[in-house]
Amino acid sequence: MVRAIMHGCNGHMGQTITSIVKDDPDIEIVAGIDPFDGIKNDYPVFASIKECDVDADVIIDFASAKATDALLDYCEEKGMAVVLCTTGLSEEQVKRAKEVTTKKAAVLKSANMSLGINVLMKLLKEAAATFDPAGFDIEIVEKHHNQKVDAPSGTALALADAINEEMGGKFEYVFDRSDRRQKRDRKELGISAVRGGNIPGDHDVIFAGGDEVITFSHRAYSKAVFAKGAIQAAKFLKGKTAGLYDMSDVIG
Repeated sequence: MVRAIMHGCNGHMGQTITSIVKDDPDIEIVAGIDPFDGIKNDYPVFASIKECDVDADVIIDFASAKATDALLDYCEEKGMAVVLCTTGLSEEQVKRAKEVTTKKAAVLKSANMSLGINVLMKLLKEAAATFDPAGFDIEIVEKHHNQKVDAPSGTALALADAINEEMGGKFEYVFDRSDRRQKRDRKELGISAVRGGNIPGDHDVIFAGGDEVITFSHRAYSKAVFAKGAIQAAKFLKGKTAGLYDMSDVIG
């Protein structure tokens, strides 16, 4: 049984994870951290990680970036493993997380917690190695809800990076062609963003050849896919030695 602390337990993702864990016999939330106390949980909730005195194997973090510094200090002090899911971290915080991994704690951080997206990254590397030498163009189209403020999505960039890494960094990312009056260059990798409605997250990676088109698609129908990935990551981290991990380690 994995004993987890839910950091940000009263937020949307914290409550989603809490609900899913209730039906999972292999993991239990033994404590929560959240300054907002308006939700009744089946575990004790502390206003800050510094106040938590409950023993656990791992922390699942879906809180605010402003709480990350104290979280990393706690993990370093306790040697506590953490699945770091909070977005919007500063460069200094990312650097700090890496410092923690070299000392005492196992930290898992990934651009996207979805198991499907991380398997897709592996498949895209193989596809790019086959299709690019054959002259196929590569384009990524991502779609999200109308409240998302960043574009393109971090996941779209992670997919592009997986392809570019496999191909030796040969591609130039192109986000807008409206000011161009020229043919598409073979070294371009186009990334387009669509915003509308309440789309949780759609990503299409298109390999377009002269006589055929192959499209890899991922559809997130709710944010539960990220919660499930975080839970799998927490199970994976139990007992792991200090170091920096990502979802590719979880899926093997």
